[in-house]
Amino acid sequence: MVQLEQDGVARRIIAAIKEQIHRGAYRSGDRLPSSRAFAAEWGASRTTVTAAYNQLDAEGYLIIRQGARAIVAPGLEAASVPTPVTTAQPRNLSAFARRLLDPPPPAEAQSARVADFRYGDLSGADFPVLAWRRASNKAILRRAARLRYGDPQGSSVLRNALQAYLWRARGISCTPDQIVVVNGSQQGLDLCARLLLDPGDPFVIENPGYLLARHAFAAAGGVAVPVAVDADGLRTEALPPARLAYVTPSHQFPLGGVLSATRRRSLLSWAAGTGAYVVEDDYDGEYRHDISPIPPLQALDADTVIYVGTLSKTLSPTLRLGYLVVPAGLRLAFSAAKRLTDRHAPMLEQDVMADLLASGAYERHVRSIRRKNAERREVLLQALTDHLGPRVTVAGADTGLHVVAWMNGIAAEREPAIIAAARAAGIGLYPVSPLYDPSEPRPGTAGFILGYAGLDTEALRRGVAVLATMLAEHR
Repeated sequence: MVQLEQDGVARRIIAAIKEQIHRGAYRSGDRLPSSRAFAAEWGASRTTVTAAYNQLDAEGYLIIRQGARAIVAPGLEAASVPTPVTTAQPRNLSAFARRLLDPPPPAEAQSARVADFRYGDLSGADFPVLAWRRASNKAILRRAARLRYGDPQGSSVLRNALQAYLWRARGISCTPDQIVVVNGSQQGLDLCARLLLDPGDPFVIENPGYLLARHAFAAAGGVAVPVAVDADGLRTEALPPARLAYVTPSHQFPLGGVLSATRRRSLLSWAAGTGAYVVEDDYDGEYRHDISPIPPLQALDADTVIYVGTLSKTLSPTLRLGYLVVPAGLRLAFSAAKRLTDRHAPMLEQDVMADLLASGAYERHVRSIRRKNAERREVLLQALTDHLGPRVTVAGADTGLHVVAWMNGIAAEREPAIIAAARAAGIGLYPVSPLYDPSEPRPGTAGFILGYAGLDTEALRRGVAVLATMLAEHR
């Protein structure tokens, strides 16, 4: 305790002397009081003052010679000039950095005391705590004798487990060498952008679509070519030349359509004819509430499609683990890029995930939360029917973890006012309109994405009831 107090006094002495130097109270060549005199002034021990002087000597603020008083080092005058506070554009930013600043900042999370319908949230109660803890304990106890950097593509144990799981669950045939473990699907999209696009290259993207995918490709210098979607997914009848196409074929985000078999063939034929790659984001492909999950595009053409998978919609968005399945010809490029980006994903989490996959615990968990989220979906749909009836049109309810609610008779221009009123009523509400390309027309009807995986059934019922009351006042 005494040592901690002395350290605290020494830090305060150091800060005080630095401040006086910066303000010009001490100038280069000025002598400081002796350690004895300074100790008396501060009511501190001489040992503490000596330690402070020695630290300032080590940092270059003072010069200390045996038998002489400490003096202020030369060349510190510039430090006394205050740095002006400015909001001007930062200097020397790269073109990449400037493109990063183009998109608007993300919306801040809002507290919602009744129900927050934000998409992407999962219920904390659904997390498989016991299974995760058992697998974590095993991974920690069997740690290697030497701690070293791992394979940039991910641990071989996890990639082997993922290979087997992807074949069982999604019908994907690949080798472990084609799998790249990433820090969430967003890093996977960023790697695709950097490796497949040069500045000025066009990329096809769904309209409306996932904003962070569009931002990732645009930050790499790509030029967005928005293509409309309908109930059958991306409209492929007149795709322009491009370097890549980003699609969500199993559950179009956000509108929920499934890419039809005809359009799947058309998209892959376009890619083969133009030399483009298709980036398939299977962000919530495990959730299909009426039939078995839709097979991925990758199963039709493993040489053209880059498959992007994530654990954010099954385990937790806070667990930054995802994976890519890349064509064999791209493996070395993705491995090298991953190594330069962050060496590799966290090894402990990889070992835990490998154990969950190998033991079957992960698939049991997926079956469990699929049932729970199907129940939440039914409750939400019934509540919308009971409270809003024909005043709402629901889209995308057959799969995934959200629906889109179009508010019949309410103009899209009313969305900001409705969102503000909903927030005041304790409801977190999020519009569809920002997901449309700004250069393209937007629907005239107000529409909102209602995520339900993070809410219990009672919160869903209360939330829709409050929402219906609030909407009645804004018609």
